[in-house]
Amino acid sequence: MGYHGNFPLPRGLDAPIPDGVRLQYAGLCYRIANDKVQVLLVTSRGTQRWIPPKGWPEPTLKPHETALLEAYEEAGVVGKAQKKPIGTYGYNKLLDNGKSVPCLGVVYPIKVKNLETRFPEAGQRRRKWFSRKKAAKRVDEKELARILKNFDPRKLR
Repeated sequence: MGYHGNFPLPRGLDAPIPDGVRLQYAGLCYRIANDKVQVLLVTSRGTQRWIPPKGWPEPTLKPHETALLEAYEEAGVVGKAQKKPIGTYGYNKLLDNGKSVPCLGVVYPIKVKNLETRFPEAGQRRRKWFSRKKAAKRVDEKELARILKNFDPRKLR
């Protein structure tokens, strides 16, 4: 299957997506506390690894809106998503049927205004704030770690 379909290529993503690679939109949820940038990660439902909230494209939503919706569903995030992605990372996603598919995560910064206590996946995931450096150490994907470590919301336009 892969990216092919009715979804437009996200703004800021120039390279074509290889056949067989599925696309997901991820939210790099952040806040500034005591003048320090913190990022929010959630655990995956299956393996309990630390990941950013992310999900499949939604036909009625723009990519950054999908990232924001996933951040709400998976972490209770209320905030504002940037329209332009800041990077991409590759990973393998384990599907419910037990098969693994190669994916490309397109990362959208989301400034967190509030965290809801009740949200759709509240009982299925943990969420935690990390410094950029600690978040980078917690994720498995090298490209994602680089994005997290180098992220500076002050440079967003």
